[in-house]
Amino acid sequence: MGKTINIKGELLDLSTPVVMGILNITPDSFYEGSRKQNVADILKRVEEILLQGGTMVDIGAQSTRPASQFLTSEEEIDRLSPALSAINKEFPEVILSVDTFHADVAKICVKDYNVAIVNDISGGELDSEMFQTVADLQVPYILMHMRGTPQTMQQLNKYNDLVPDIAYYFSEKVAHLHRLGVNDIILDPGFGFSKDVSQNYELMRHLNFFENFELPLLVGISRKSMITKFLEVTPSQALNGTSVLNTYALMNGADILRVHDVKEACEAIKIVEQLKA
Repeated sequence: MGKTINIKGELLDLSTPVVMGILNITPDSFYEGSRKQNVADILKRVEEILLQGGTMVDIGAQSTRPASQFLTSEEEIDRLSPALSAINKEFPEVILSVDTFHADVAKICVKDYNVAIVNDISGGELDSEMFQTVADLQVPYILMHMRGTPQTMQQLNKYNDLVPDIAYYFSEKVAHLHRLGVNDIILDPGFGFSKDVSQNYELMRHLNFFENFELPLLVGISRKSMITKFLEVTPSQALNGTSVLNTYALMNGADILRVHDVKEACEAIKIVEQLKA
C-alpha cells in the first residue's frame, strides 16, 4: 500500500489519488459559483461532491482571496456551526476537512462537529496554538506554504530559489509537527499564495520534487489566477485550464486534488491511472 492517512482510526489509502471537493460558505470567495450560504444549498453541494466521486469535503467560512477581511474565530464558528450540524445529520459518514487558521475553530470543529482533517493555509503562522492543537486532536493536518497573510502575500514573493525555499519551509514545519507527535501531515505547496503567475508554473514544473518528503501531496489550483491571468479568462471560464493542470499534477505526484469541479477531477484521475497501468 502507498501513502495513507488516518481518518478516525481507519487508514485512507492514497495509492490512487482522491478528490477533495470545495464547499465555500462565504459571501465573497473568488469563484462565485462555489459560494453556498443557506443550509439547503450546502447540503446539495455535499451531495453533489459525493455523487460525483469526491472522497472529502473541505468546508471554509473564511475567504482567503487577497482582498478578504479576516473573520474572528467566533464569527467563523457562527458561520460553520449550522452548516456542519446539517451535514452531520444528512451525511454522517462524509470525511470533512475544515479550512481554518484559527486553532480554537479547529478544536471545536473536530470535537463537536465530526471534522476529520484540519486544513490551515498559514502553516501555523497565523495562530501559534495551531500545531499543539492538532497534536492534541490527533487528526491529519494540511500544511500549506504561504508567506504573510492573504492581504500581504502577493508582496512577499521574492525567493532566493523558489522550490528549495519552499522545501526548507516544509522541512522545518514537518520536524516541528513530528516533535509534537503529529503523525499525519499532508503537504500543500500553496499555489497562488505568495507566488506570482510564473512562480506558480515553476512550482508546478518541479512538483515531483516534494515526493522526497514521502508525505501525501495536495494540489489546489482550481480556477485560480495562475490559470485566469495566464489564459486571460474569468474563473467561470477556467475549467479547461484547471483540468490540464490537475492532469499534470497527477502525473507528477499529487495524491489529493482540491477542486470546485469534482466530476472532471475524478475523470482526470481515472485517465491518468489508466495511463500508468
